[in-house]
Amino acid sequence: MSKPFWADGLRFSCTRCSACCRQEPGLVLLSASDLVRLMRHTGLAFRVFLDKFTRSVDMGNGWSISLTEKPGYDCVFWDGGCTVYQARPVQCSTYPFWPGILDSERDWLSEAHECPGIGRGTVIDGAEIARRLEARMSNKPILLDYTFRWETVDEDTVLGRTGVLAHADHAGRT
Repeated sequence: MSKPFWADGLRFSCTRCSACCRQEPGLVLLSASDLVRLMRHTGLAFRVFLDKFTRSVDMGNGWSISLTEKPGYDCVFWDGGCTVYQARPVQCSTYPFWPGILDSERDWLSEAHECPGIGRGTVIDGAEIARRLEARMSNKPILLDYTFRWETVDEDTVLGRTGVLAHADHAGRT
C-alpha cells in the first residue's frame, strides 16, 4: 500500500482569516467531550447551553447536535475571533486535517482556495497530520435516536450518567 501524499508533511499555518468560521452555512457537530468542554468553558448548565448555542440536525439515522449560526452564517461563538478558542470543538481544532480534504493532493489543493493557510508557513510533519486526522475521525458526534424529542432531551440522555460527564468531573479533580 502506498503512503499518503501527506506522509512527508504539508505546509499549513492558520492565518486567522476565519473563513472556516464565518459567512457560509455549515455544521459543527458536537461530540460528548466537545459538549462538556464547551459547557464548562461557558459556565452554563446543559439545557441552557443547548437552548442558547445549539440545534438538532437530522442525520438520516438520528439527531446530532450542532452549534448554531448567527445571521450571515457566522459561528455563534464568533465575535472578532473565537470566543471559546481554548474549548473549541475537535472539528474546529483539527481543520484542515480532515478526511475528504486529505484524501488526495487534489482535494488538499482544492481546499486551499477556501483556506489561505494551506501551503503556507511551517511544515506540519506526517506524524502530526496523522494525529490530527485520527483525533477528527475518533471524535464521533453525538447521535440521538429519533424517539427523543429535542425540546425535552436531558443531560443523562445525551451524556449518560456514567459517561463523558462523569469522567470529565473526575479528571477535573486530579
